[in-house]
Amino acid sequence: MTPSAPTRRRLAAVMAAVGLLAAVAAALGIGVPATNGGHVAVDEPQYLLSALSVWEDGNLDISDELAADRARSYHAAELPVQTMVRPDGSQVSPHDPLLAVLLAPAVGLGGWVAAKAVLAALAGVLAALLVWLAVRRLAVPLPLAGSVVAVAFASAPLAVYGQQVYPELPAALAVTVAVIALTGPHGRGGTVALLLAVVALPWLSVKYAPVAAVLAAGWLLAQWRDRRRREAGVALGVLGLAGAVFLVVHRAVYGGWTAYASGDHFQSAGELGVVGTNPDYAGRGTRVVGLLVDRDFGLVAWQPAWLLIVPALVALPWLLSRRWPVLMAPLVTGWLVASFVALTMHGFWWPGRQVVLVLPLAVLAVAVWLTHLSAVLRPPIRGRVFGVLAVLAGAGVAAYGWVLASGWIGALTWVGAPDEAGPGVVAALRSVLPDYRELGAAGWSLHAAWVLVLAGLAVGAALSARRHVVLQPSTASLDDHYPVTTQGAR
Repeated sequence: MTPSAPTRRRLAAVMAAVGLLAAVAAALGIGVPATNGGHVAVDEPQYLLSALSVWEDGNLDISDELAADRARSYHAAELPVQTMVRPDGSQVSPHDPLLAVLLAPAVGLGGWVAAKAVLAALAGVLAALLVWLAVRRLAVPLPLAGSVVAVAFASAPLAVYGQQVYPELPAALAVTVAVIALTGPHGRGGTVALLLAVVALPWLSVKYAPVAAVLAAGWLLAQWRDRRRREAGVALGVLGLAGAVFLVVHRAVYGGWTAYASGDHFQSAGELGVVGTNPDYAGRGTRVVGLLVDRDFGLVAWQPAWLLIVPALVALPWLLSRRWPVLMAPLVTGWLVASFVALTMHGFWWPGRQVVLVLPLAVLAVAVWLTHLSAVLRPPIRGRVFGVLAVLAGAGVAAYGWVLASGWIGALTWVGAPDEAGPGVVAALRSVLPDYRELGAAGWSLHAAWVLVLAGLAVGAALSARRHVVLQPSTASLDDHYPVTTQGAR
């Protein structure tokens, strides 16, 4: 049935509150320097200079901005060389252009602070959409949906990348829009939203292409299954045309098939050198776990509640019936790309950068899992379990608060913070996490121990989820049917 007016008002109020919290939490990070002497650093100046060039010159050639030292207001030191000087003297930053285009008006009118403020606003939009998606499409109770999303966006890495000038947050928003389209009625509006989101992802960064392909494949399969063959064919043609335009434009603007072709670093190694000149894929396999529990760059190091990703993901096939691949397929794809394709999971950026793209899907999975736990656990046990989870989540929020406070007084920077121990519970937890940059005998022992811990969480989740069916979203249009929470033996 259609939700009542009070229900709609409560949902809108929670969406607004969580969205505002997310935007403020991100915006507070603008006051923390990226490095000593720089408000932005690493790739951020490249995006800002490109945005300025788009606004002032209508192109991506940043040679005049570099010559005029236009980055001096937000990066006091000399910029590292990233661009190749072409025979005509032009220089194009080796980064896909959509983020620069999106931020061009903000940079042109308000500089780097305005650009970060726009990203913080997008973080608020993303958080609000996740609350709506969790409640309306995945049957998560409103208080729980609001709490889970609020914690996620008041913690690293989503709060951090809510103001960092990288394409991660806009890409996460695009993925969320695609999931909304995939879980809703497959009408014209949903089709347009899905296509725009999928096409936008590679233009934000070519590294998002695998996730975009999985999202597109999921939609095409749904259309085929629903016997909407003509619509599927038209969409496939649109996607094929978009791919061709992507390649032609990159060939013309960047001189190769990807934006990396214009980078100074890749002139000797080639644009595929971004993956590594001699990748050790077996060694990169440790990242599957390391992205979660690495001592400095793992998600758990800065928000312990991210441990819930494992049981939540394992339980999805039982808890979401036929809808579980919509969350799991792109999430797993993004995680595998971060594990085996990315050059490194460590770098001069905030931890979690490589997986921010799909973390909104992890937030949704965790919300679904907690809905299950709240339904199947008896009151005394439920209180203890959720109490422990609240402590873990609170530690992550406190860790982010510590970074903000320390950054405001000049005690640390975004790039340098991962090397600091952190406060209280976070410091204690990080002391038992493996350091994947130096895996000695002790490190391998910790790695094995955490593999066992995660395996235990996975097995426990599977056993619990198999015995109970908690969420049964309607197979009809969930735009027109307000889902309910049910419980019973399978």
